[in-house]
Amino acid sequence: MITSIVESIHAVPAAEWEHLARPASFYLSHRWLSGEEEDPTATCAYALVRDHEGSLLAAAPLYLVRDEPNDYYQPGTVLPEHLRPRVIAGARRGYHNTPLTAPDLGAGQRDACLILLRNAARHFSHRHHTTHWWPYLTTPATTQLAPFYPEQPVCLEDDALIPLPGTGIDDYIASLPSQRRVGIRRERRAFAAAGLDVRHQVLADCFHDTGVLLAGHQEKHGHDRDGIDAMTALLKRQASAMGSAARVVAAYAGQRMIGVCLYYHYGATTWIRAVAVDRQHPAPHLYFNLMYYLPIEDAYAHGATALHAGMTAIEAKRRRGATVSSLYAVVDR
Repeated sequence: MITSIVESIHAVPAAEWEHLARPASFYLSHRWLSGEEEDPTATCAYALVRDHEGSLLAAAPLYLVRDEPNDYYQPGTVLPEHLRPRVIAGARRGYHNTPLTAPDLGAGQRDACLILLRNAARHFSHRHHTTHWWPYLTTPATTQLAPFYPEQPVCLEDDALIPLPGTGIDDYIASLPSQRRVGIRRERRAFAAAGLDVRHQVLADCFHDTGVLLAGHQEKHGHDRDGIDAMTALLKRQASAMGSAARVVAAYAGQRMIGVCLYYHYGATTWIRAVAVDRQHPAPHLYFNLMYYLPIEDAYAHGATALHAGMTAIEAKRRRGATVSSLYAVVDR
């Protein structure tokens, strides 16, 4: 096996990268990583493992972080005090991470690839006088990767994934317990009766209005670094990188956007990226419809079999059918 480090995702053909990424995570997709390269707060590189015929067997983005605006990705916020890595291995955003390995590798080959990725991350980190960590690893990824690191994994958060059985939202609702079915139907009826204008759009057509709502949401949760200008610039960059894959469902009262959900269809999963509502313009069950039911309808229309609902409010997600697993950090000394 041959290990190399390249400085841009564009050095790897998209189809070759997607063979590894598509079963794994939207936040490791070629297009998403392309957009992340424009982020001025980190310098990126990519560790690649190939066989002697040149086929890509494993890969991982590497980020030397200079300024981390997200508290949840700051080592001092989530790691033990003696661990302060400045290099992130794998996905830097999205709270969903895994090293990328070819799906047809045997266990022995996979482990050899993981060791080579670890060594590449160590070499990259050493060049910059620091260490590295893998934040928000899925449970299966942690099980595979942790044996090759000296520190015990650190449990960070819970992660929710909602299965979507059948072919439409009625099948999803029917899969839930009786009491939940009644509650969801009531929430959908009350929202529909409010008569809001619900629009399905690409992010490029509404990134400014979306940015205003999301910036307000972040401020209310104590993340005041994400002002309107910063959030709008971020969404504009994502819209440019992701094109029609960046989807928005929004509720309008007249011409005013009062609620929005940004999400992506990728692989067999619809990935919820962000949800925000205008607290000054309440509507019945606005949040639940934007967070779950409207994206679920669109997920079925695109053939998805699961909705990635992510972290926080885990019990609310569990009540809507989510399976819950843990996310971990694996850290090098």
